[in-house]
Amino acid sequence: MSEDIHRTAEHETKGTKEEKEARVAQEAAGVEPTRVSGEERAAPPARHADADFDNPLRDAQDRRLPRIAGPSGLVIFGVTGDLSRKKLMPAVYDLANRGLLPPGFSLVGFARRDWEDQDFAQVVHDAVKEHARTPFREEVWQQLAEGMRFIPGDFDDDSAFEQLRSAVEELDASRGTSGNYAFYLSVPPKFFPKVVEQLKKHKLADAPEGSWRRAVIEKPFGHDLRSAEELNRIVHEVFDPEQVFRIDHYLGKETVQNLLALRFANQMFEPIWNRSFVDHVQITMAEDIGIGGRAGYYDGIGAARDVIQNHLLQLMALTAMEEPAAFDAPSLLTEKLKVLKAVRLPQDLGAHAVRGQYAAAWQGGEKVRGYLEEDGIDPASTTDTYAAVKLQVDNRRWAGVPFYLRTGKRLGRRVTEIAVVFQRAPHSPFDSTATEELGSNAIVIRVQPDEGMTVRFGSKVPGTSMEIRDVTMDFAYGESFTESSPEAYERLILDVLLGDANLFPRHQEVEESWKILDPIEQYWATHGRPAQYASGSWGPEEADEMLARDGRSWRRP
Repeated sequence: MSEDIHRTAEHETKGTKEEKEARVAQEAAGVEPTRVSGEERAAPPARHADADFDNPLRDAQDRRLPRIAGPSGLVIFGVTGDLSRKKLMPAVYDLANRGLLPPGFSLVGFARRDWEDQDFAQVVHDAVKEHARTPFREEVWQQLAEGMRFIPGDFDDDSAFEQLRSAVEELDASRGTSGNYAFYLSVPPKFFPKVVEQLKKHKLADAPEGSWRRAVIEKPFGHDLRSAEELNRIVHEVFDPEQVFRIDHYLGKETVQNLLALRFANQMFEPIWNRSFVDHVQITMAEDIGIGGRAGYYDGIGAARDVIQNHLLQLMALTAMEEPAAFDAPSLLTEKLKVLKAVRLPQDLGAHAVRGQYAAAWQGGEKVRGYLEEDGIDPASTTDTYAAVKLQVDNRRWAGVPFYLRTGKRLGRRVTEIAVVFQRAPHSPFDSTATEELGSNAIVIRVQPDEGMTVRFGSKVPGTSMEIRDVTMDFAYGESFTESSPEAYERLILDVLLGDANLFPRHQEVEESWKILDPIEQYWATHGRPAQYASGSWGPEEADEMLARDGRSWRRP
């Protein structure tokens, strides 16, 4: 009997778990499952479902039932870009495949292409086939494709926005979206104001009674404090702050959310999460690729504006913040803002802020070009492809504990991690030879890849002598749970449709982050040129020297 149970458990794969999840979600949404070739699938939706329908059999406290979006639609501006093709459209399909979207969900694309609806559907189909995380199912695809529309036009084309308004009204009637729409601005930042103004002009930002409209904005949110404040002013003239969702896809990653669970759901970590035990914190986001074909976007922005201002400062805030009163958007905002407002820059920026550019070298078995040799890059460019800064958090918990943030392209490997490094034991009864290979204790949260967490500590080496070396205890998402982690954009798009702003930076956080970075950028603009580092290395020597002056060294991920 026990062998049969064990065999059954082994055959319960990730695919069957996701199928069960989808079936439960569909039943909770009131969708009748039907049999097709031995598989259950959702029946076609009722075209005029009551938007206020509440399934009486669903208990909000039942954790087995996932959150399901209500009647709604998504409009993507710039739908022909890489982000849309590789991330957004596959994420929408994956949500539908898991039963987390309403049966009448609608997807509208807006771009400068002479396409019909069926052309757009084919583009989405190809993107899903290539990039979706979950298995392709024809019945799910057909139901999703029925709600797809495409609007050709420029952002200053009034007739195109009138056509968009007509499409939204038609989908309300045919798909039962109840007037609920999110507008996703997957466009270059210079177009944000124009698109928002057009939405206001053509009354697309005005929700019917009992419905909602939301705006989703991709980073960067400005290129300095002044431009961020101006962008926020323009957007908030059309949408209330609660209607604006700024996407930082790092906050949608399971391991980033797990940082909060690690700290506040466990008793063992929080008592040592402070200056009395922590020596320093390192937050790293490294890429092993160059800028590719993004010269037009990247040159003039650089690594610090592209990554530190948003991703790394958000990770720092989550690492350093106090326990929130509740896991909701206002409480999280309150605590993250306290950290960002308490950040202090070093007095000597020349010694504690380093920028660099990757140079030609061998990486991954091939000779790669340096940044200044990339297509479209000015040979005199001072744009940084590597940035490292030392910051302090001036409060009781973290006083005197440095936070080292670094990011770069063409580094040794692709990795994002948060390393909390602890102080050494104040007294050791062992002689120096026993502990010469012992490092500092550390908790390392691996954001990507190999999502999980490592705890590093010392242990005796087997043998007759007393020798202590570092060992690790490892937790990996891929090995500890039968469900695979959803992509960040799956979680974030679903949260937008649900109106859950927990994982989205608010405008106050954006502006505080620019207040931290602007003085560093201004210093760099008037002091020399970026240091050169070989592609495939871990950055310029100046960054190593920055930590060496403090008696520390960078972790090798």
